[in-house]
Amino acid sequence: MRKVLFPLLASLAVASPALANEARVEARGGVIWDKGDSEAIAGIAAGYDFDLGTSAFAGVEVSGDKVLESNTRVSFGFTGRAGVKLGDAGKLYAAGGYTTKACSFCDDSLHLGAGYQHNFGQKFYGKVEYRHYFFDHGGTDPDAVVAGLGMRF
Repeated sequence: MRKVLFPLLASLAVASPALANEARVEARGGVIWDKGDSEAIAGIAAGYDFDLGTSAFAGVEVSGDKVLESNTRVSFGFTGRAGVKLGDAGKLYAAGGYTTKACSFCDDSLHLGAGYQHNFGQKFYGKVEYRHYFFDHGGTDPDAVVAGLGMRF
């Protein structure tokens, strides 16, 4: 995974001065819960946001997140997001997408959520995001909250 991820992040950093809008990379962590059980999660993400005028944006994100318990693996997410800009420093958004399975006996899922991203100066940001996962197995669906710190290009 490192052989793929590090060159991808490096290419985003090198190519970003030519981009008109905003590329970003982040590290994040949080908690996922279902039926009273909760586990820590950690991950990374890279994305790109497109301006839709002066007060709106839309973007895409690819992520890798791991539930920090044994017998799980990294699940990859492919997410779209859209929202409004709150001044020069904030973004409020809704997000939705697809997540691969986190263990060999798990299912892939769809996810929906919302979040807030706040800029700290020219390059850095923090965000908080909620997601609800929809599994097609008849059982309950988990929820997650993550906080991330990242860099904008």
